[in-house]
Amino acid sequence: MKLLVHETPEELAEAAARDFAARAREPIDVLGRFAVVLAGGSTPKATYEVLDRDYADNIDWSKVHVFFGDERPVPPDDEDSNYRTARETLLSRIRVGSVHRMRCELPPEEAAAAYEQELREFFGPDEPPSFDLILLGLGADGHTASLFPETSALDVTDRWVVVNPVLKLETARLTLTIPVINAAKAVTFLVAGRDKAQALKEILEGDADPREYPAKFICPESRDLTWMVDRAAAKFVQR
Repeated sequence: MKLLVHETPEELAEAAARDFAARAREPIDVLGRFAVVLAGGSTPKATYEVLDRDYADNIDWSKVHVFFGDERPVPPDDEDSNYRTARETLLSRIRVGSVHRMRCELPPEEAAAAYEQELREFFGPDEPPSFDLILLGLGADGHTASLFPETSALDVTDRWVVVNPVLKLETARLTLTIPVINAAKAVTFLVAGRDKAQALKEILEGDADPREYPAKFICPESRDLTWMVDRAAAKFVQR
């Protein structure tokens, strides 16, 4: 696991965009495609803005295939939609090879089944998808994607996409499951802000049950796990 601390959120976003571009080159050159999972939240949003600003001509975007790690139960034009955020900051500005959004205008179970089927059609039906890169955020409560503390999705091992009821938010969200995230070739967390500092310390250095801090479950089989954080988020981390 790598921990990279940047002084400001702006420096973090620039470093994350630079890392994104570097990770895209080899899969595009060797395999002819780069399959990436985008995250919601303000820190990834800033990264997408830098990608549009500085890397529009430095990546073969026609070979980039975009997926999403989770989604709220809203239509794609809703201001709370992760897809809408990615579209407005990046996907409407740069023509990528394909965009695979979670269709949360459908009933939740139907949307989850449809997205899992879409993944099976793209990657193959048998083994969990091997994304080249999954970007994740972190909540102040230790959740990542829509894997919230003490929720049913944390126990799922036989599905790729599930509806996860989140009682404290009085809603349910679609999310990739832990086995799918851990099957990725690389996973990068993007974390900014003092409100994430206590959760980050517990995840990186604490001994709490992972069910209380679900980001602790993320340990890709490739061992390529990177935490890119700003100084405020790293306030309590000792390493």
